[in-house]
Amino acid sequence: MVLGNKKDLLATLDRIVSTPILVAGDLILDRYVWGKVERISPEAPVPVVEVQRMEDRLGGAGNVVRNLATIGAKPSVVGTVGTDEEASAMMRLFEEIGADTGGIVVDASRPTTLKTRVIAHTQQVVRIDREKRSGEAAEVSQKVAQALEGAIDASKAVILSDYGKGAVSQKVLDTLLRAREQGRLGLGSRPLFVDPHPRNYDNYRFMSVAKPNRKEAEIASGCPIGGVEDAFKAAEALMKRWNSEMMVVTLGEGGMVVQQANGKGGVHLETMAREVFDVSGAGDTVTAVFCAALATGATPIVAGVLANIAAGIVVSEVGTVAVDVERLRAEVQHFGAAA
Repeated sequence: MVLGNKKDLLATLDRIVSTPILVAGDLILDRYVWGKVERISPEAPVPVVEVQRMEDRLGGAGNVVRNLATIGAKPSVVGTVGTDEEASAMMRLFEEIGADTGGIVVDASRPTTLKTRVIAHTQQVVRIDREKRSGEAAEVSQKVAQALEGAIDASKAVILSDYGKGAVSQKVLDTLLRAREQGRLGLGSRPLFVDPHPRNYDNYRFMSVAKPNRKEAEIASGCPIGGVEDAFKAAEALMKRWNSEMMVVTLGEGGMVVQQANGKGGVHLETMAREVFDVSGAGDTVTAVFCAALATGATPIVAGVLANIAAGIVVSEVGTVAVDVERLRAEVQHFGAAA
């Protein structure tokens, strides 16, 4: 296992505070219905959940924003919402964490994407999705692209969180490609960190760093991943396909591999999860922490170790949660190598 120097890890967390980071992508409202099950329905062989409480959380690109806020960064958001109650709930949640929502465009023709999870006794019983995954209207896509263009230069890093719900249009991708060609995006200026989705595999040509999971990396690269060496091969193939400077492939219980271009080599970081209850949102945590660390000038190893520790924290909770910075500091003290 490769561990970062404890002093470097803690110093990076300090530097993340107030770092402006832009997040663009699909905004989702995660709604949790918590209850208990004591009987089976007489109408069908399904459990009857007696509701005890309900809770809304930021999901999708919003969960990346939330994680950035909880580790002390200064996030801004570009994306779309509808004109419904869920949009109002999402905007309230963004306001509570102090995120800049000036880049959020209202699309009256589409509902705010909503994922409702019914949970009884810490176990998810069912998930109900309300969404429209077709591409957005040209006028809306243009407004999103303009909001993105206007926000890039005020950030220290840009995250594209693609969930395939339509916010990441060709206009958005073209805006990022143009900024990369202009030298405004890249590891030498401000990192562009992409959480990819199969919908756009053929269109990514501009990122500094991409973070596919095992399944996504296998599909996009055509390389089956049976172990760490296979993951490095897939990462190499994807760097060539997507013209990226770095590839982060998350492997679940296998941790992650971080591969760099130009012969700089790679590293395997083992998982730091002690107990896994729910992997929902863990990828968003990795994205937020890794990118925020890179934005401060941290090395890929330091960024990867911090992200790995953070992911280990959130998978020990039920539902989509954000990493708490004080707990992250405590875990760094536990896992980090002595200076």
